Amino acid sequence: MRMITIFIIQGFTGLGRRGAWGLVVLAWLGMAGGVWAEEAPAAPPTRESPRLLNFVEARYPERAKQERLEARVPLRIRLDEEGRVTEAEVVESIGHGFDEAAREAVLEMRFSPAKRDGKAKPSRLVYTYVFRLPEEAPRAAAPPPPPPVPVPGPDDVIEVLVQGPSLARQRRQSAEAVQVVETETIQREAADLGEALARSEGVGVRRSGGLGSRSRFSLAGLTDEQIRFFVDGVPLDLAGFGPELSNVPVNLVQRVELYQGVVPIRFGTDALGGAVHLVTDQQVNPGTGAAASYELGSFDTHRLTATARHLHEPSGLFVRANGFIDSTRNDYPIDVKVANDLGKSVPARIYRFNDAYRAWGAGVEAGFVDKPWAQRLLLRAFVNGSDKEIQNNVFMTQPYGEVTSGEFSAGSILRYEHFFGPGVTADGIVGYNFRRTHFEDLGTCAYDWFGRCVTQLPQPGEIESRAVERGVNQHTGFARLNLGWTLSSGHRLRVSLAPTVIGRTGGDSQLRARGELDPLSADRQLTSLVTGVEYTFNALEERLENVLFLKDYYQRAQTQKLLPSLVFVPLDRTLHGVGVGDSVRFRLLPELYAKASYEYATRLPRPDEIFGDGILIDDNLDLNPERSHNLNVEFSYEGLPTRAGAFRANVLGFGRLADQLILLLGKDSYFTYQNVYAARSLGVAGAAGWTSPGQYLSLDGNITWQDFRNTSREGDFATFLGQRIPNRPYLQANGTARFQLSGVMSARDELSLTWHARYIHAFFRAWEKAGTVDSKQVIDSQLLHSLALSYVTRRENLTFGWTVDVQNLTDTPAYDFFGVQRPGRSVFAKLIVEH
Repeated sequence: MRMITIFIIQGFTGLGRRGAWGLVVLAWLGMAGGVWAEEAPAAPPTRESPRLLNFVEARYPERAKQERLEARVPLRIRLDEEGRVTEAEVVESIGHGFDEAAREAVLEMRFSPAKRDGKAKPSRLVYTYVFRLPEEAPRAAAPPPPPPVPVPGPDDVIEVLVQGPSLARQRRQSAEAVQVVETETIQREAADLGEALARSEGVGVRRSGGLGSRSRFSLAGLTDEQIRFFVDGVPLDLAGFGPELSNVPVNLVQRVELYQGVVPIRFGTDALGGAVHLVTDQQVNPGTGAAASYELGSFDTHRLTATARHLHEPSGLFVRANGFIDSTRNDYPIDVKVANDLGKSVPARIYRFNDAYRAWGAGVEAGFVDKPWAQRLLLRAFVNGSDKEIQNNVFMTQPYGEVTSGEFSAGSILRYEHFFGPGVTADGIVGYNFRRTHFEDLGTCAYDWFGRCVTQLPQPGEIESRAVERGVNQHTGFARLNLGWTLSSGHRLRVSLAPTVIGRTGGDSQLRARGELDPLSADRQLTSLVTGVEYTFNALEERLENVLFLKDYYQRAQTQKLLPSLVFVPLDRTLHGVGVGDSVRFRLLPELYAKASYEYATRLPRPDEIFGDGILIDDNLDLNPERSHNLNVEFSYEGLPTRAGAFRANVLGFGRLADQLILLLGKDSYFTYQNVYAARSLGVAGAAGWTSPGQYLSLDGNITWQDFRNTSREGDFATFLGQRIPNRPYLQANGTARFQLSGVMSARDELSLTWHARYIHAFFRAWEKAGTVDSKQVIDSQLLHSLALSYVTRRENLTFGWTVDVQNLTDTPAYDFFGVQRPGRSVFAKLIVEH
């Protein structure tokens, strides 16, 4: 206890005395939590295997029952010293809903504890749950299962690494080009969602500062708007968590699905480079559950997340609520050049002074589950907002002292899922979202990097030579409808419809105050419809799976353009396109499978790209959709635990041939989005991992290499034909080592030490052949480290844990893009409680 307390006090000197003592209290509470578990009483010196005491009948999956399907689901389960099932993992996915039903039932069962030398010990069992349809009765029940078989191991104490919900394993082993990141371990750490995903192969997450800053997310080289983001099937910017992926609270996310270039039709979207799907906690277990986490750390950072749910089983009434609050000053030190007394630029270390970020959000969901007329019927209402100070320009060469931005949104979402007759399923989402964004540049001073007002401006406005106070209101109505039919065994058809209607208007009060006509006051509307048809085929006892799909894209833009004569004239434009794709998976061995996938992908222009912002960005109704040929080839191995541990590995080769890519270009005194160049991205990403017997040590590493080059032979970028696209890393690697001990102070606790390392190779900020060798702007190679100490203890349905996380351990200067400096060494602490 004393050594842990000293470590925390020394590690948190940057937090101040109150923060340090607060962390000491958290650590003491966490270690003291180990006394919750009671020691098992002594027994005669005999060896006993666990015996089933209380069998729980599983819910027979409705769809499987309608299709007259039976199954045997093998599970690897872990018992504590009292015979309670603490963990359950599906060894081999059966699908059709059997995996989830079996796992839920087994988690409720009770066994007699395993004993060795008269002492109760944790143990691991292989258990098979049998689903069998009775011959006469229409309703099915599971017969009593066979007795469990103990798995041999040292002293019958075997720690089991839970691989997560079986649906995650099904996703990974399906034909879809998807990578699944489960957040159970990540939720204990202080890393945000962007930082956690950046550790995955093929993924890049770069940010222009600390918490709340703009981020650039990339998959296989394609970035930003070319990637689509979803929360439980709802577009991220319409789901009530804000528009930035990195700022979604990680403790509200159960897993993340990364779709590499080939996007299933069920998302009803256009995407050039892939999609990211955040899946929140979908449990609807009877009774009440709640969870909360609180994080504090360097730069006056505070993050609070809470969620609660309740299911009244007799009526099927389900209620869930969640909320979050984030706050930080982001006053971390950076290295810049400032003028000395002689007016000469010299290096200096200063602290950011206008970079604070505040965000909050809350949502309530209520409805019915598992009813004869609906598997799920839930209505969710939400509200959220954020405010962000803007410290500097894009290249971090000019400081600002009073520029701010922010947004507010509110909306509701109605979700419906049900089975209609044998093999017929339907799920749909209908929603509305109101969002208001605001931007203010009303400062009357020119600031230096020390936060001093050095010059009074002749008129308000630090960025431009005029004051700006604008707001944009956007109303969005959207729907996602998916219908599925099981035509016969191994054959399934799915149809998807996804209409979206966006209306936008706004205003700049400073323009109106000067008596000028406001371009933002014009009405704008964007209507789109994405339709898809998908056919899935399974053969060779489900060793082979193939998914063939077609997509249709329609978009109509209507706006009013302000002419030089100060008259608004109506303009409209209609786009139409089609896409096609195919994904195949073949299981070579039970643990080894191969995938290949292709899509002719399309991305329709977004509202900002078509309509502009009415201030600096002009409209462009002549924009064409971005298009790309996306190809993936993948091999994956997921080995089961052996005496030598558990091994896993995968390698992904990808290609992207993109055309009509959209960039923001400047011309005279304004900017427009334009179709400017074609590009080709070729690359490979590989990952490997090993977990020791007993789960004491886990090692994981990955590497990504991508060659993203300009292929335009005409236009403004023909001069740079064959050169790498600037400002994008092409080689990066990640490594993780996790050491874990169980039973430190109680039978159901864990103490772990996790080390993360990231390497990013040097890359050019501009075209590699532009300028002389001495004048080339380069982002140097970076090697960053982080270290996290975590403790978790459990008692019955209560979980308590804490983490101390030191990020950028070596205080290495970190840069992502355009030379904007990221935070240096920082220390965070996190407390979690779950029931």
